Amino acid sequence: MSRSTVSLVRSNSHYEGVEKALDFIAPQIAKSLEGKRKVIIKPNFTSTTRQLAATHVDAVRAVLDFVMEHYSSKVTVAEGPGFSSLSHGLSNFDYLKLRSDYGVEFLDLNEDDYTEFEVCDRNLNKMKLRVARTVTESDYRISVAPPKTHDFVVATLSIKNMVVGSLVGYDKSGIHQGYKALNLNIAKLAKLVLPHLGVIDGFEGMEGSGPVSGDRVDLGIAIAGLDAVAVDATAAKIMGFNPLDIGYLHYLNEWKARVADPKNIEVLGVPITEVATRFKPHPAYHEQLNWKLNRDELASLAI
Repeated sequence: MSRSTVSLVRSNSHYEGVEKALDFIAPQIAKSLEGKRKVIIKPNFTSTTRQLAATHVDAVRAVLDFVMEHYSSKVTVAEGPGFSSLSHGLSNFDYLKLRSDYGVEFLDLNEDDYTEFEVCDRNLNKMKLRVARTVTESDYRISVAPPKTHDFVVATLSIKNMVVGSLVGYDKSGIHQGYKALNLNIAKLAKLVLPHLGVIDGFEGMEGSGPVSGDRVDLGIAIAGLDAVAVDATAAKIMGFNPLDIGYLHYLNEWKARVADPKNIEVLGVPITEVATRFKPHPAYHEQLNWKLNRDELASLAI
């Protein structure tokens, strides 16, 4: 398997950390933006009222400042909150100024046109979910997310932010079909909407009862990379988790969609050992590890 590269830097603020992480691999990112026609930035608004559970606007500002140097068209900030309106989050988290400061467009993915994608229900039977067409049709997707523990899949990072956020309306709940199907479905959908650039704003993170009600961790790092799986694997390792124990990362690594095995990830900048901070896992952590499919289940799905 080929190796992937990510940048890992220390962070003294949401803006500074993301800015440094992007600058560390600036030539690679700039090249990846060449010729792109439709760029979206996907923040995380798991909550539209609690800032710790959401992407800080300054992290998005750092991404916009970088992108605007290498991309001349309008950027869309797209999100589809699960339990509230996008406008609520934009107002509460001071995102509305991005329109006047950068000329961005805002899009509520819950109101977007959609395409249907086949996944599995909890019995591993076929079902379909609606995926926002703007996400599937964008030729450059940027996911900007904080590192948080999760109540179903151990950790939520740049990939889960993009995948679940791209589902329309109640389909965000519909993807939650038990530990086995959920991890499999996230991985399958990730192959459709994988971020082209993954950014983790780890100035602060959430441990315990994430992704909404957990406790703050002063982590002080930022990560960026063109391989979102490697970005998330690096974040998971920093948080004290084995990335290959996280089902959807395991599948993406096995399918060679990207790289989740830390042995195959080159980390530029600060060594992981210098910033590793063991997060308290979700109370259901040990149950969440029961995501592996048995031989018969795998055979039935032809995986």
